[in-house]
Amino acid sequence: MAQCVSRVQLSVNCRRLLDRDVGSKSDPLCVLLQDVGGCWAELDRTERIKNCHDPEFSKKLLVDYYFEKVQKLKFGVYDIDNKSAELSDDDFLGGMECTLGQIVSSSVFTRPLELKEGKPAGKGTITITAEEIKDTRVVNLEIEARNLDKKDFLGKSDPFLELYKQNDAGMWQLVYRSEVVKNNLSPCWRRFSVPLQTFCGGDLNKPIKVQCSDHDSDGSHDLIGVFETNLTQLQKAVDGCPMEFECIHPEKKQRKKSYKNSGIISIKSCKIETDYSFLDYVMGGCQINFTVGIDFTGSNGDPNSPDSLHYISPDGINEYLIAIWSVGSVVQDYDTDKLFPAFGFGAQVPPSWQVSHEFALNFNPNNPYCQGIQGIVDAYRQILPQIRLYGPTNFSPIINHVARFAAHSAQQRTASQYFVLLIITDGEITDLDQTRQAIVNASKLPMSIIIVGVGEADFKAMEFLDGDSGVLKSLTGEPVARDIVQFVPFRQLPGKLFPRWFWLKCRSSWCHTINCRAGHL
Repeated sequence: MAQCVSRVQLSVNCRRLLDRDVGSKSDPLCVLLQDVGGCWAELDRTERIKNCHDPEFSKKLLVDYYFEKVQKLKFGVYDIDNKSAELSDDDFLGGMECTLGQIVSSSVFTRPLELKEGKPAGKGTITITAEEIKDTRVVNLEIEARNLDKKDFLGKSDPFLELYKQNDAGMWQLVYRSEVVKNNLSPCWRRFSVPLQTFCGGDLNKPIKVQCSDHDSDGSHDLIGVFETNLTQLQKAVDGCPMEFECIHPEKKQRKKSYKNSGIISIKSCKIETDYSFLDYVMGGCQINFTVGIDFTGSNGDPNSPDSLHYISPDGINEYLIAIWSVGSVVQDYDTDKLFPAFGFGAQVPPSWQVSHEFALNFNPNNPYCQGIQGIVDAYRQILPQIRLYGPTNFSPIINHVARFAAHSAQQRTASQYFVLLIITDGEITDLDQTRQAIVNASKLPMSIIIVGVGEADFKAMEFLDGDSGVLKSLTGEPVARDIVQFVPFRQLPGKLFPRWFWLKCRSSWCHTINCRAGHL
């Protein structure tokens, strides 16, 4: 008999957290762990909120709910002061253990945070609410504003949006928080998606509150204005015909008779679309075409030296090989022929010893395919002593190479082929502008790019390409059609858990890009 399982999303907020930072408030993040065979395994984590004692996390935590099982959960709240995914060097602000059954059986589940069993973490509390995900539809929104109030003395405003739904108790619950647009009174926020269940519980007439605020680094954000609406109204916004709302500051309206508004919020587009899962595509016949690009530039060091990132240790591994195995061993299950093209870049190759930024790892440009992941590993081992590490580090040739195949597939007007490019690099990049343009072009195609950074170099360029801190644009200002780049720093992830950490970071963006591509088709 099939198990009865439901997908549940957990909303988390905390109150009166401990202050662990000197001169500022804590920067909290909440981690969800589940008891698996007596060991705690991480399931999900929220975003980090800067300078906040009373955080309301917008990211929902997802967990499978089995009625017939006792599912022990642990919530840990940490003050995050670095970019490492490890939590061992972050301050623990408190935790709480319970069962998933306790949460789903309560309309609102609130418990005190504890530093350890029986020791309260001050007056801090954690509140969790659960919702079953019954609907696979998502709400896609594009929002901009104009003539917002100036809130900063030496600048304009740094506006961001928060969207709330009204729950059955009449309380406002955060469903989405946008990025901050710096020093701009007429901002355009990047397009975003929220599951319909999260957005309004499936009720298109449920009240929605949109709040616009000026971001302050110390957490004391200034309200610009607010308005209420519902999804039925928002859906009237279509491309070329936006819905506009006055952004009203309640205190200003009450104080000033001449007050009109604090700006206009324009809903450029609001669409409800079906959000197909990755499994939907795989079971529907979608094939993943996996390509590997390996950095052979001189900055990696002499492969014969133990200090080199390409040095193969006595046990036969290095970070490049571990990354290939970690990613490839998962991807290969979704490719029927198990033939993977593999390339190197940034080395002098025989017989001419010219620098190449797109050479076949097996030295066969007419047939660069390797048989399975083991074939890639074997080709990598064999080519190392035959080439000279050189430079510069150019990403654009190999991105454009895979993009040509993705473009050909897109012309067939089917969603049966999807292309994943794995680039493993030590972090240096020379052709940043050309790479930006290549990514913008590829963002219109059925393609994703995964960058794994090995070594201890400065990965700011990789993080820039990832686009998490803002929409990636070409040198001419053209934005990406969708976020297709995921950067993963190898050494910031726990060694034994690298595959799990990798897929936790990549699966959501990968599924999102496949869905976006399906929408175009």
